[in-house]
Amino acid sequence: MKLIRFGKSGQEKPGIELPDGKRIDTSAFGEDYTEQFFTNNGISRLATWLKTNQSACPVVDASERLGAPLARPSKIICIGLNYIDHAKESNMAVPTEPVVFFKATTAMCGPNDQTVIPKNSTKTDWEVELAVVIGKKASYVEEKDANDYIAGYMLHNDLSERAFQLERNGQWVKGKSCDTFAPLGPWLVTPDEIADINNVRLWLSVNGKMMQDGNSGNLIYKIPFLISYLSQFMTLLPGDIISTGTPAGVGLGQKPEPVYLKPGDVMELGIDGLGTSKQVVVAYK
Repeated sequence: MKLIRFGKSGQEKPGIELPDGKRIDTSAFGEDYTEQFFTNNGISRLATWLKTNQSACPVVDASERLGAPLARPSKIICIGLNYIDHAKESNMAVPTEPVVFFKATTAMCGPNDQTVIPKNSTKTDWEVELAVVIGKKASYVEEKDANDYIAGYMLHNDLSERAFQLERNGQWVKGKSCDTFAPLGPWLVTPDEIADINNVRLWLSVNGKMMQDGNSGNLIYKIPFLISYLSQFMTLLPGDIISTGTPAGVGLGQKPEPVYLKPGDVMELGIDGLGTSKQVVVAYK
């Protein structure tokens, strides 16, 4: 199943995208895609409800804006330097255990919303990432059981302001949390739709030039390990997002000089099975 949310920012309604690409409004089910929805086995209940109600669901016009595929979760947890090639281009050591930081949930936006360069920014950068959504409360999970806690996967552009991130006391969250810095979607895709999440291509282009082209098989720390690892330090709640890291090709790593985003730039990105997104860069006003 592919979960979507559509409509004006802050007024999104829940829906799904069908295999033929048609989108339908599931508002009549009575629930948005919130922590409570996932807690109460919402995906399974929605699938059952659709068996008898799908034909009555209104069609969503293709012109409708898509929002993030789930309502604001309790947290967005990011994993840094989780591809060897990206660690090397960043001139940082390959981590001996996962590098963990947070991204403010206020950074969330729709997959095709504009990216706003923050006030006083000089080094806004791109990062295509595979994001995992937690499906049920997780604490001290064993790695062998971790897949049971996955609701689905999403495409994520983990936008970063490198000066805020790296040059101001090394507090990464400041460079990761600006408004519009977490475009998510187009869909939340349930695990049954992905044949092998450890072998999907992820890519990103800027102004038509391919900048990142990687494969999830090259993750240093795989998804089940990450879920288990994080659950040793904090409770993961339904709807929580884990963004698993980015492959080489970010602006920071370009040679001979870094390249950063400027107004008018266009980012396009995608992951096999998780769709594509597009963000036009604009200046802060």
